Amino acid sequence: MRSLRISRMKLKHQILIIFLFSIIIFTMMEFYFYYSFYNLTQKRAVNYGNKIIEQTRQKIDSGFNDIEISTNIAVSNKKIQEFTIADDDYKRAFDIGTYVIDLMEYMRSFNSYVNGIVINDNHGRRISSLATANGDIFYSNQYDKFIKQYKNPGESVKKGTFTNIIKDEKSGSEYFFYIAPIIESIGGVHFSQQTGYCSVLVNTEKLQELVENTDLTPNSTLYLLNSRNEVIVSNNAYYRGYLFKDILSVDRDSLTNGVKTNINGEEVIVQEKGLEKAEGWRIVSIIPVHELTNDMNDIKNMSIIAGIGIILSMMILGYFFLNNLTRPVMGLVADMKKIGKRDTEFRIRVRSTNEVGVLAYDINSMIDQMEEMSSDILNTQARLYESELSKKQAEFSALQSQINPHFLYNTLNCISSIGLEYGSKEIAQITSCMSKIFRYSIKKDELVLINEEIQCIKAYMNIISIRYENKFLMEVNVDSKLLEMNTPKMILQPIVENSVYHGLESMDAGGHLRVSGHIDANGDVCFQVSDSGKGIAKDELESIKAKLSAEYSERVKDSQDGKSIGLSNIHNRIKLLFGEGYGVEIESRIGWGTTVFVKIPHI
Repeated sequence: MRSLRISRMKLKHQILIIFLFSIIIFTMMEFYFYYSFYNLTQKRAVNYGNKIIEQTRQKIDSGFNDIEISTNIAVSNKKIQEFTIADDDYKRAFDIGTYVIDLMEYMRSFNSYVNGIVINDNHGRRISSLATANGDIFYSNQYDKFIKQYKNPGESVKKGTFTNIIKDEKSGSEYFFYIAPIIESIGGVHFSQQTGYCSVLVNTEKLQELVENTDLTPNSTLYLLNSRNEVIVSNNAYYRGYLFKDILSVDRDSLTNGVKTNINGEEVIVQEKGLEKAEGWRIVSIIPVHELTNDMNDIKNMSIIAGIGIILSMMILGYFFLNNLTRPVMGLVADMKKIGKRDTEFRIRVRSTNEVGVLAYDINSMIDQMEEMSSDILNTQARLYESELSKKQAEFSALQSQINPHFLYNTLNCISSIGLEYGSKEIAQITSCMSKIFRYSIKKDELVLINEEIQCIKAYMNIISIRYENKFLMEVNVDSKLLEMNTPKMILQPIVENSVYHGLESMDAGGHLRVSGHIDANGDVCFQVSDSGKGIAKDELESIKAKLSAEYSERVKDSQDGKSIGLSNIHNRIKLLFGEGYGVEIESRIGWGTTVFVKIPHI
């Protein structure tokens, strides 16, 4: 109903609606562009943050991995295990102790993330290697109380762990450790039991340096949090050691891919990455959105200005379009209404030189040509006749293209079988015959010499003779007068193929196939293809004859349905080319064989 109402409106109103609709669409596209651009900048911010945090995570994981590997080497060392179970204090101090200290010194110098190492046994005895005075924390009561939760010898502790933060009551410094149990494996009385533990003081200054050197935007912040959400290190010193509650308020499942939130009144992108080497530990980045999008604001503003300019231009163009187009068109409509009321001498006034003026001029030319319509009708009828001929030619081409390539497939199978079994000259003969048939079948000419059709049949018979080892007697007896006459291409070969595969193939031996051709009393060319095969049952023969004698439309329908494609196609082709007086007939008896008659005019 709405489209009907619009079509009844005046042209200028319709054009006005089109312009308004275009402006609305463009405005919506502009909003969509702005929204897409905004999302693109957010995605860019997230990708940037993800890249930075991933690089930092890999560096910290690499340092923690070095700590874990070094500590595992130490706790598996035979001398260190002997140190934790030896009862002789002299041996511990001078024999084993010296080696253990050298090993710990080597570990500490090798790994910059290690500030100190202490080996403790279950009796409270210890040996240490410390980098700075900060190692005094190892000998404080506060440390002994803190470390109890990680070194219970009654439990089966099999791997090391990174601890929470401990704050020195004297100096106010913060520390955390990597604690690994020492399991005796040298075959003593404490075999497979925990005899002590190795405590590694992690160099937080090294971690702090790594975080501070991360390439972030000026006001971005990076945090390393432990499993209790304590800030281990950060490039914002104010938050170190505090529980970062603002981060905990963000949905944890969304943090991995980045989530936009508001912290302290500022819009930021928050992302996190979990450490692989410290369970529950993670790195969190907080990047202000405006710092990532500043360089794209100019592009966004330019696009908005350009969009507004285009909308204004469309409005101005619409105004001039309405004035310069609708007026000549309305005058043209008024003159067209007068045509039916005036004599043939009336002509439309040309009001402009643009397309509307050209249209008026063409209408006048059309009126001038009205007197010539009688001759045009005759020309139209001639064109319709040519169109009908073209239609029949198209139908003929469609019928021709439906010829079943059954022969091609069976011949290729024959070539393959003989090649595998014999590798003899028969392959060359078959290939030569096949080449002749192919060259003949792809000829563009619809009409060919009968001699060419006969040569194609002989090539096919040669292939069949090789394939069936001369099981059948085949002969061609065509009047020599016919050889230089013309015939439609490929009308006999499919019939010969049907005679072999449907008539003679099931016979053991003694079959006979004969192709003959002559000119009858009326001067028409007649071919016969006869075989002494098994023949066709009466019901099936009647069905085939009914299809051949049916109307043209029914024969084409049967061919399209895949029924009797060979004979039907040949019959339809001959009918289309030469009319209803020509075509294909078939006779057959069970046990006597089948004969197919083909009749075409003398060409």
